[in-house]
Amino acid sequence: MQNTAFFTEKNEEGKRIDVIAAKRTNNSRAATGKWIDAGSVLVNGRPVKASYKLKENDAVIINIPKPEPLELLPENIFLDIVYEDSDIIVINKPAKMVVHPAAGVPNGTLVNALLFHCNKLSKEAGEVRPGLIHRLDKDTSGAIAAAKNDFAHRTISKQFKDRKVDKLYTALVWGKFEIKSGYIDVPIGRSEADRKKIGVKTKKARDAYTEYKVIEQFEKTALLEIRIKTGRTHQIRVHLAHIRHPVVGDAVYGKKDEHIDRQALHCSYLSFLHPVTGKKLEFKAELPEDIKKVIRIYAGKDNY
Repeated sequence: MQNTAFFTEKNEEGKRIDVIAAKRTNNSRAATGKWIDAGSVLVNGRPVKASYKLKENDAVIINIPKPEPLELLPENIFLDIVYEDSDIIVINKPAKMVVHPAAGVPNGTLVNALLFHCNKLSKEAGEVRPGLIHRLDKDTSGAIAAAKNDFAHRTISKQFKDRKVDKLYTALVWGKFEIKSGYIDVPIGRSEADRKKIGVKTKKARDAYTEYKVIEQFEKTALLEIRIKTGRTHQIRVHLAHIRHPVVGDAVYGKKDEHIDRQALHCSYLSFLHPVTGKKLEFKAELPEDIKKVIRIYAGKDNY
């Protein structure tokens, strides 16, 4: 168990203990709320509720519980395999699938499925992320690659680092575009107000570069092809919301939509050099039916 202790400052007066505890420990409010409910957060020596409003110079002690070790188990989960050889495997990941186990999500992930399907996976990404070279958000579908050995992992990871991997996304977004193509060059980083969200131009923002092209403009929405030069968390969603064209169905950076229960965002193309042969590989991941359906609805057409 790790302890964090501090006296509240003047600018923290009147704010909720769960908010300040999350900010001070770089955790989510959901996590700090659990600690508070368990009596692991003390203010002036006493347990408090999550809604407790702090006063200046309150003495706060946070006993951060040690995370329970995750047990990785192979699971027989269907994988839509785009390509596979002795070094790599490329999957068309469905929406709602988390890529690796974490607190609250011990199983049912892409890693669990890969462990069942593959005899061996690279260990370069750590014990809980075997094979994973890059990630996709839980509610983003599409092409994702994994490595079966450490050499393949290091080689392709370097291509990502050197920005030699080509990734194209398809997204349905809100609004009309006056200009049919453009780029967004705005640094993004973890939001200080909500640790689960990413914001633009935050204190610890990192460079992020997104190119987009309008494939088709509809009355209220547009279908975009998007190329990212950097791979920051939530980059496409944050950038598009920043230019007031949030992804349809994105409840975090835009709004929910009655026609789709997640963001209409899909990694449709992935290209990199094979780690052993050096040959250029190109992979296409077909749009899933839920995105096709929402496009048909907003396009007023039946040909998607």
